[in-house]
Amino acid sequence: MKRLALGILGSGKGSNCRAILESIQAGTLPAEARVVISEVLDAPILEIAREFSVPNAYLPPGQFRTRLEPNAEAELVKMLREAGVELVVLAGFMRVLKATMLSAFARRIINIHPSLLPKFPGLEAWKQALDAGATVTGCTVHFVDEKIDHGDIIAQSEVPILPNDSPDSLHARIQIAEHELYPAAITKLCGEI
Repeated sequence: MKRLALGILGSGKGSNCRAILESIQAGTLPAEARVVISEVLDAPILEIAREFSVPNAYLPPGQFRTRLEPNAEAELVKMLREAGVELVVLAGFMRVLKATMLSAFARRIINIHPSLLPKFPGLEAWKQALDAGATVTGCTVHFVDEKIDHGDIIAQSEVPILPNDSPDSLHARIQIAEHELYPAAITKLCGEI
């Protein structure tokens, strides 16, 4: 199986990025991280990339809070193409991607979301699950399309909600599930892309 060339985008701590890079390093994920890009200058995900000797870059996002400016999104496409990226992996990337990226990498952008989609899309899905009185939640890896936390589901993992769960304890357990599910889902795609 050939090694899939990944481009990882993230805005924050980068725990899913670390899980993916550790899986590559361990030989359980037949992929290669070509670049890690963040629109947050001092995002810890960039430090994780440096720790694993992965090329990394800051992309100035422009003036919008929830998406990239059109010229920034065009620059992102250019950066990913120059790195030879075959699959774009969103690892806590907090910007909505628009047509420029979606058409450049059609069905080649994936995301992980902390709920069993289609339930609880949007921010702080673990709090939404608790507030709804759900007894189970989890995480979902899915293809990215023009809608938020939507698109064909690749894989899911269930996480039970315990009677004494707080938002923090539930989120921590969901993240453990994410760190197993995301590398496994990418491995599945390695044979298909």
